[in-house]
Amino acid sequence: MTVFPTALVRRFREGRMVVRGLLDRDHPLLAQIVPTRRCNLACTYCNEYDHVSDPVPLAEMTARIDRLAALRTEIVTFSGGEPLLHPELDAQVRHVRARGMIAGLITNGFLLGPERIEALNTAGLEYMQISIDNVEPDAVSKKSLRTLDKKLQHLAAHARFEVNINTVVGAGGRTGDALVVTRRAKELGFSTSIGILHDADGQLVPLSAAERAVYEETIRIGQGLYTRINDFQRPLLAGQANDWHCLAGARYLYICEEGKVHYCSQRRGEPGIPLANYTVEHIRAARDTAAAAPARGQVITRRRTASPARASRHACSGTPSQTPALRPRCR
Repeated sequence: MTVFPTALVRRFREGRMVVRGLLDRDHPLLAQIVPTRRCNLACTYCNEYDHVSDPVPLAEMTARIDRLAALRTEIVTFSGGEPLLHPELDAQVRHVRARGMIAGLITNGFLLGPERIEALNTAGLEYMQISIDNVEPDAVSKKSLRTLDKKLQHLAAHARFEVNINTVVGAGGRTGDALVVTRRAKELGFSTSIGILHDADGQLVPLSAAERAVYEETIRIGQGLYTRINDFQRPLLAGQANDWHCLAGARYLYICEEGKVHYCSQRRGEPGIPLANYTVEHIRAARDTAAAAPARGQVITRRRTASPARASRHACSGTPSQTPALRPRCR
């Protein structure tokens, strides 16, 4: 029997997803699903976590994955909170794969070690994304290269899934950090992506000359399609708006820990329909509404602020979440 390399199989599955997406508009390309809202960190820019929530029971998560499969979803990405805090995450990853969907994971990386990575390999995880905000930890974020470098080394040595490292630039942050993070990710063989921060008031601010130089160099040295596909962010460099129609609710679904469908993590409550009741008709309605609406402009991206009060709208950067062709859009 011929055994194909894992990376080759992934590319085939990605290609099949693109073809099916082009031929059929009535199914989601990407669903982000939350198995637990709890997180082991407390980044001050984040409004997507708590420290008290129980994990969603495995039976309920399995039912939600089955429903996503029934909607013919292509990719299921586990998000949070910190999804690795769920004691039965591996079983959920296996179920996604068993239902024929691509399995991804967004994690802060702090709980990764050789054994945990091997367990994810065995479960069939295909993609992982880790965001690194700075080189040294600060009051805003502990997700730094210093705190995570050993975890990245473990991934380089053990992971059989694809790893993307995302970093950020702008809003007066440490300008050179993004370049340091990207160089380290490239050295370890990971794909990379970069997002643009808003200021503390959630406003787009044009990048300074130094920030723009870092952005361009990060794109130049980065590897993988994550870095190559960045047209969406080009207007943001100058603080300009994008004109596009949001397909959240159709091509992209965000499933909260309560099992409800939302446009994205920053539009929780809209539409707020239980996934169990979500149908192709809802997908078509969301797509048709987007097509009929005026084009939207400014996208809300992650803010850098040391304030402990977490903002209500931030976090959608227009960068890939798990695959370069899929970019969650803020409505």
